[in-house]
Amino acid sequence: MGYRNTRECLDALEKRGELLRIDQVVDANLEIGAIQRRVFQAGGPALLFTNVKDCRFPMAANIYGTKDRMNFIFRDTVKMVERLMKLKLSPMEALKKPWKYLGAPKTAWHTMPKNVSTGPIMENETTVSKLPQLVSWPMDGGGYVTLPQVYSESPDGPGYGGSNIGMYRVQLSGNDFIPDKEIGLHYQIHRGIGHHHAQAIKKNSSLKVNIFVGGAPAMTMAAVMPLPEGLAEIFFAGAIGGHRIPMVARKGYLPMPAEADFCISGSIVDGTGKPEGPFGDHLGYYSLAHDFPVLKVDKVYHRNDAIWPFTTVGRPPQEDTMFGEFIHELTADLVPSVFSGVHEVHAVDAAGVHPLLLAVGSERYVPYAKERQPQELLTNAMSLLGNTQTSLSKYVFIAAKEDMRSGESCHDIPAFFRHMLERADLTRDLHFITRTTIDTLDYSGISLNQGSKMVFAAAGSKKRSLSSQLPTNINLPDGFSDVQVFAPGILIIQGTKHRMKRDQQDSQLDRLGEALKSAKGIEGFPMIIVADDANFTAKNWDNFLWVTFTRSDPATDMYGVGAFIHAKHWGATTSIIIDARLKTYHAPALEDDPEIEKRVDALGAVGGPLHGII
Repeated sequence: MGYRNTRECLDALEKRGELLRIDQVVDANLEIGAIQRRVFQAGGPALLFTNVKDCRFPMAANIYGTKDRMNFIFRDTVKMVERLMKLKLSPMEALKKPWKYLGAPKTAWHTMPKNVSTGPIMENETTVSKLPQLVSWPMDGGGYVTLPQVYSESPDGPGYGGSNIGMYRVQLSGNDFIPDKEIGLHYQIHRGIGHHHAQAIKKNSSLKVNIFVGGAPAMTMAAVMPLPEGLAEIFFAGAIGGHRIPMVARKGYLPMPAEADFCISGSIVDGTGKPEGPFGDHLGYYSLAHDFPVLKVDKVYHRNDAIWPFTTVGRPPQEDTMFGEFIHELTADLVPSVFSGVHEVHAVDAAGVHPLLLAVGSERYVPYAKERQPQELLTNAMSLLGNTQTSLSKYVFIAAKEDMRSGESCHDIPAFFRHMLERADLTRDLHFITRTTIDTLDYSGISLNQGSKMVFAAAGSKKRSLSSQLPTNINLPDGFSDVQVFAPGILIIQGTKHRMKRDQQDSQLDRLGEALKSAKGIEGFPMIIVADDANFTAKNWDNFLWVTFTRSDPATDMYGVGAFIHAKHWGATTSIIIDARLKTYHAPALEDDPEIEKRVDALGAVGGPLHGII
């Protein structure tokens, strides 16, 4: 029932023909990350690198690289975990179909960690500099841990019940970190460790932190699982892992998984930090250098047969996409119980996850009205923006279930956009929240962690017919060109290079809105996107979503055809215009190193270990 460590999992994948060993020398500096990304994009196997340059430890990648592989790894437990979640929704299910829940008590028992006095993790000690130093992208600030399980406990209520496990990237080297003594701990807003750190600062005490790498795959899954506040990830790990997680518990120390491959043990000693980054992140851009907490390293442990699991992130889709899909399938039935009135949510991976959330809600407030309009939907949207990780969403597009045909879903993105654009009243249905918190990794806002959000709600009958024919009589102002129809109701226009400072609007876009008023047929295009490269943006939905929603801040970058402000409410009579150009203050997009790519190409040539895969 469930794999207890990395090697056990990799052995099973190898027997299934889902693991490729690469025995020739590979470099953790750029090369190994590029290999992982290329193999993931090709739908290839998990990878075990047995000969890493200047490193004694083998490295493993792409373990979770396909949906099928994820389901295989957790095949013994996922159905019962799903049933337990459904049981939370409807306790009467256990009485109606008791045979489905016969394993529930056993699964509940597995949630409880098992304290042990020692384990494989205690077999050896090493130093940070001897660990694999993974550099994924050319501008990365140093070596990183990319599949960490960062464990902390509440200073106000220590123990497993007050613990948190999160996947917060860890910088092992570079910048101003004292080698082998300090590492950088990057955690974003709305993360459990932040509460623990705040409690420690209030008590004027250090915060002990353990960083686990490897071990049971269930621990990795627990670290990325968006659980409700107050529910410890260590309990979920036991449930999805199919066994009680053995934890080496010693007085005066934080516990560590007995079966982990590595554990870095240390403390955040105060509230100060040092520059961490840059780091090529999952939005497809670099996360730049900023001050983050420093972990003072006490010990580094590893087991005899230690393997270093890793991934690389970048513009979606990447391996972390598979985690998102797995979590969605596991939790989809829980959405109505967490967000009252909400039937379905879709944090769009192609848009970087947090920049765009699509949702289906309810509109029942005034069922007797002649025309349905967004009312309860706005309550639904505020619930989404006030709870769990959906609170980091930047754009929320929400439609009424009552208006959707059978089988329609917010996971069918083109159809959902069409539904929204046909029904939205642009004079009424756009709602902005300004000067608020946004995702730490999103540089479209007015400063780090600060920007705006927009709720785009749609309900009732169709307000317009969407057009697929290019409007005529378009007289574009200087600096704009190449008008293209991307999809019904959506135009893309190429703009000149952005030159404004942060938190300033561009009067050129106002002039564009005025000029488009006279275009014949413009009313059939309620959404207009201004981009640096119209051809690239219009190439496919992935490009459109990535450019539009990662490169714009709703309040700063929204303009309109017929734009107006009335009683502090912004709207547009005809079309909204989103300025999705790269801004002067945005972080640079990720780009592969051409020389590294040539080396990877050679591995895929005839006779190379990746021939037939990439």
